[in-house]
Amino acid sequence: MIDTTLRVGLVGYGLAGSVFHAPLISTTDGLSLTAIVTADVSRRASAAERYPGVRVVERAEELWSADDLDAVVVATPNRAHVPVARAALEAGLAVVVDKPFTPTAAEGEELAALAAQRGLLLTVYQNRRWDGDFLTARRLVADGAIGRVLRLESRFDRWRPVPKGGWKESGDPADAGGVLWDRGSHLVDQALQLLGPVTEVYAEVHTRRAGLTVDDDVFLALRHDGDVRSHLWISDVAAGPAPRLRLLGDRGAYTKFGLDVQEDALRAGRVPTEPGWGEEPESAYGVLTEYDGRSRPVATEPGAYQDFYAGFAAALRDGAPAPVDVRDSIAVLEVLEAARRSAGERQVVKL
Repeated sequence: MIDTTLRVGLVGYGLAGSVFHAPLISTTDGLSLTAIVTADVSRRASAAERYPGVRVVERAEELWSADDLDAVVVATPNRAHVPVARAALEAGLAVVVDKPFTPTAAEGEELAALAAQRGLLLTVYQNRRWDGDFLTARRLVADGAIGRVLRLESRFDRWRPVPKGGWKESGDPADAGGVLWDRGSHLVDQALQLLGPVTEVYAEVHTRRAGLTVDDDVFLALRHDGDVRSHLWISDVAAGPAPRLRLLGDRGAYTKFGLDVQEDALRAGRVPTEPGWGEEPESAYGVLTEYDGRSRPVATEPGAYQDFYAGFAAALRDGAPAPVDVRDSIAVLEVLEAARRSAGERQVVKL
């Protein structure tokens, strides 16, 4: 029997690599976590302990010279996304890039053009398309449970009154730091997937905490084709809870509190092959308010981050569509750049 297992190298073993990528790659049928790259000595030791038999190296260049991979996952700090992805494509490898795809839409276009020229698969890890709350919202829309959608309200808030430091709170544009590019990439992607292309962007982008030069409190108002609206909040200074998601239609509404459970599960060392993966307790279910004013809980769809890598394997092996079209992530960056312009100019930006 011919071995069709696809060999994957993971570049970066910080939070993204160790929590959001390695556990999924290593448990996906048809994929083999073959190599891990990290310059940090303690992280190399941790990777070797958790994944015995996986080659752990210091520099990404060691992957290109080894010539024993089919694909590379780029889970580095944002400033390295473009050079590492470009090098991997030039080495003839399929590539997954963590979000945000690139610091600018123009750089995303360049990588997409290179992948097309080389005939290689390039996709972006927009994992929160597979959050349970978002999957539930999509199902309710598809089922007509809330009627015609009027507005999506979506939040990704945290309470971090003291800055943590590090590149995510760097004001250097090359780092693509701040909450707009970080968690905003998730919310904008979800809004585009649910409601379609954006035609207008209005944004308020603030730096609230002392000592920072990068955004930590953001509001976006998006107008989609058909005059549907998205209102999106991303903040590190939100001490009180608000709905994670509220979807309003002309026949009802879906309201959901609390974040998807998969991140906490991955941080705790769990993997998607375990029973009950992605399932929420009934106490966390969202509420559907119907046309007659009556409300009832709605079971949350199980979260399924593993579906991204299952889709990646199918795309690479069988020619199935990429789990995330790279054009979608370029569209996200165009909205984020328009938001930055809107906030700076204090006006609506048309796309």
